[in-house]
This record gives sequence, C-alpha cells and structure tokens, in this order.
Amino acid sequence: QVQLVESGGGLVQTGGSLRLSCAASGRTVSTYTMGWFRQAPGKEREFVAAIGWSSGRTYYGDSVKGRFTISRDNAKNTLYLQMNSLKPEDTAVYYCAADTPVRGIGTYDYWGQGTQVTVSS
Repeated sequence: QVQLVESGGGLVQTGGSLRLSCAASGRTVSTYTMGWFRQAPGKEREFVAAIGWSSGRTYYGDSVKGRFTISRDNAKNTLYLQMNSLKPEDTAVYYCAADTPVRGIGTYDYWGQGTQVTVSS
C-alpha cells in the first residue's frame, strides 16, 4: 500500500510559479512511475506529468510541456512539480498518483487527496 499526500498548492498570479510536493509512504519500493494529474471544475481529469521512479525518465502533457518540471527524490519518497509561467488555464485540483504492480504497469493505483492551484488573471 502507498499513501500520498500533496502540498504546495495555493493562489498565484498569471506568470508566477508554484512548487507542488507529494509525500509518499508505505510500500513505495516497487513503484514504477509517479505522476501528476489535474482536474478543473466541469472537466475531465488531465494528465500533467510523470516520472519513472528509478529511471528518472519524464513525460509531460502537451499543455504544460516547457513550463512544468517533474522531479523526485527517491530517498525522501517525495515527488515534485515545479510549475512556471502559470496561466489561468492551469487552475485545477492537482493530484499525485503512483503506478505500482497492484494492477499492472500503466495503471495508477494510489492517489493523493489533491491540492488546489488557482491562477488569477
């Protein structure tokens, strides 16, 4: 089992920056990938970024590519999302998630509670 807790959300002006953190606990040793997703009111959940826990290989959604950077500290079991050049369209609840062997690779089995990011225009 993996427990995930996001933090770092808040209110920021357009063009500003914010850094989200996701603290993981439990059986994290076998985690394949960790990722960030977001969901705005009335919209479907959207993939933001992911990182291979061991490899460090990163993946980004088209809407955030070049602006957001995902990283992780394996020793601290912590996932980060550095968000720069924020736009009002980035306003959403941001969730971290873990892809583990529970349901196979490619499926995110554990999710955090979410942290609100609001970008003012």
